[in-house]
Amino acid sequence: MGVESPQSDADLLQAVREGNAAAYGELYERHVGAARALARQLARRAEVEDVVAESFTKILEMVGRGGGPESGFRTYLLTAVRRTVYDRSRIESRQVTTGEIELYDPGVPFVDPALVGLEKSLIARAYLSLPERWRAVLWHTEVERAKPAEVAPLLGLSANGVAALAYRAREGLRQAYLQMHLGSPPPHDCRPVLGKMGAYVRGGLARRDSKVIDEHVSGCEECHGVLLELTDVNRGLRVMVGPLIAGPLFGGYAAALAKTAAMGGGAGGLLRLFGWVRRAPKQQQAALAGVTVVAVAVAVTLTLVADRRTAARPPEPAPVAQPPVSVRPVPVPLPLPSEEPTRVPAPVIRDKPGKARLRATIDALGALVRARPGIVGLRLRNYGEGPSEELSAQVRLPSGVTLVPPARRGHGVALLDPVGTVDGWACRPAGGGARCAREPLEAGQGTAVFLRVLVAEKAPQGPGPAVSVAAGSLRVSARAEEGVRTTGAPARFATDGKVVVRAIGNALLSCPAERAGCLEARRRGGAQRDNDLWPMSVLDQDGRSDTAASSAAALSLPKGSEVVWAGLYWSATGEEAGPIKIRPPGRNKYLTIRPTHVTTRELPLGPVYQAFADVSDLAGDVRRNGTWWAADAPMEEGVSRHAGWSLVLIVTDPAEPYSQAVVLDTATVVGGDSRRIRIPLGGLSPAASPARVELVTWEGDADLKGDKVSLGSGALTPAGGGREAANVFDGSSSGVAEMTFGADVDTVSAELGVDPGLTIVTDKDVVLFGVAALSVRARS
Repeated sequence: MGVESPQSDADLLQAVREGNAAAYGELYERHVGAARALARQLARRAEVEDVVAESFTKILEMVGRGGGPESGFRTYLLTAVRRTVYDRSRIESRQVTTGEIELYDPGVPFVDPALVGLEKSLIARAYLSLPERWRAVLWHTEVERAKPAEVAPLLGLSANGVAALAYRAREGLRQAYLQMHLGSPPPHDCRPVLGKMGAYVRGGLARRDSKVIDEHVSGCEECHGVLLELTDVNRGLRVMVGPLIAGPLFGGYAAALAKTAAMGGGAGGLLRLFGWVRRAPKQQQAALAGVTVVAVAVAVTLTLVADRRTAARPPEPAPVAQPPVSVRPVPVPLPLPSEEPTRVPAPVIRDKPGKARLRATIDALGALVRARPGIVGLRLRNYGEGPSEELSAQVRLPSGVTLVPPARRGHGVALLDPVGTVDGWACRPAGGGARCAREPLEAGQGTAVFLRVLVAEKAPQGPGPAVSVAAGSLRVSARAEEGVRTTGAPARFATDGKVVVRAIGNALLSCPAERAGCLEARRRGGAQRDNDLWPMSVLDQDGRSDTAASSAAALSLPKGSEVVWAGLYWSATGEEAGPIKIRPPGRNKYLTIRPTHVTTRELPLGPVYQAFADVSDLAGDVRRNGTWWAADAPMEEGVSRHAGWSLVLIVTDPAEPYSQAVVLDTATVVGGDSRRIRIPLGGLSPAASPARVELVTWEGDADLKGDKVSLGSGALTPAGGGREAANVFDGSSSGVAEMTFGADVDTVSAELGVDPGLTIVTDKDVVLFGVAALSVRARS
């Protein structure tokens, strides 16, 4: 005797459309655990069952009208749960009427305000373009990480059939992703490579063709970014598509689903669904009975929903459908409709004291690099309905990583000096790490604290920093994926809030004004726009007798902004760094700024230095737009020489959403044997909205093309200068209209990839890449 295969979700949905209400009961049993897992992340405990019942009822009503999902029931249901919670909160705050909330399609991804723009990411667009059956198998196997045997009943396949379908769906996703890139015509030499990229990832190309792609990708940043995404589409699905469907709390949903996977819905859930209908006004109960499986006859009441325009003889009272338990409930008669059914108002929300629900993350900002200082960031958010108790966090650092010694004392205890906005935290050394305390965190609020650390020269690679947080009886913990690295860029400064980055700068050497062609070159014209073609001489623009070399740049800040942090960087040919003079807007006198950190590197024509000083107090006192002047940095004149300065800032912007900002010091030579560098952007949890990046680079040449910058999605076009994606370092600086020989301060913007990182490539030039300052909207 053969074993009857279970019906797939698609079969059950078709059966529901044909009037089989019991089929919807089967769908309910299959997916109610997932609906509860998500609802528990989003709603108060007392509301979870109401949210689940309301979501199932809405979908059934839509299926009864001929709409709704065809096969991908799970993602449709999760979207409905999120939308239901969102609409209930809007009703509670009187932002929307009950009639308005019905005008939506749960099949369209509901984008949480915290995730605006996520649906525009390439991997999400590629996923949404796939057939529904492919989307369903990818969601279950790759996003929820269910085993093929667990997914088989949902798709009406064997376990082997699920594996085969998932393979085809992944290939379809890769092809759709490639088509997204081909949507805007790529360079001519990239098109044949992109056409073979899918086969390359599968290992289906001949050795000769694979070698051609290897050589092309090593020199093409855009194709390199595409290759990285294609080789790890599964991670892209979890990072981008998971939150798109399940919302910002996808991680909590996935963990809860794993714990409840073996639990069925049970009769209690079905009876609660019926109870939700019974609480509706009497004139609406029969209408809902026609769309609620637990209270309908198989054919008659679904017919009422499928065609409300048909005037039919009133049906006999329908008994409650039998739940899958051993005890049969007593049939409950339902009242008959007396008029056209109206919309169902949301259940009354009763004020109950809520509980806090915390989520913690801890990461190195940028990277923890051997023999370099760095920053470790702890972030905490209260997703609950009530305030937490007082917070206590124990931070544990990796081996070889120690805290920067305390600089101040409070109540007789040595306190650490946190970075950025302290936000009420007080931290002290404890147990090889730090113990931090803070007052209670209100519901819906987030907080962050950043600690300066030192990484030993021989610090071992291994697990990253970890944290345990206590708030009364509530406990949460987290660990960073990345620990100590041998390469990368550590953070100079980091903070969270309504913040953005800005940078300006200028050169202190230029071509001799008396030479023919110099004035044209200064206006970015002619064929001599490189410092290699001129005997560079001091640029002195302020007309003052107390400076020998000077230049200016205009700074424009957002309205109502305040300076959170400001760093002054200056660089020149030579290995002897020294002080520089600075004059803020509205000041008549220059101030002498001495470097607190100097890095020396070797370029083909000799040594160069980059110096740094924290000028936050100076910039914070100014609080106005205007022209900044810098003068008299140590420099050398002559052919192929450079000298310049840059002011890098993190400022508040009341018009910006909650964001994350970080400044990374690199002072890294790019070009020659190291034509490509990649700087990890650790410690960020960005939404799918463009990040703003300010780049400070020294010794770039405008007429040597091949300088490219990428955030993981192809070469980026700078906002200033010649605006060429293949010639970013072209002697242009924000705040200055003319040529800035050997100094570049550029702004680029793009969404961060699945594994955030900044890649710099030079084909012909050799530059000193100095600073990267980045601000990006936080995911939550």
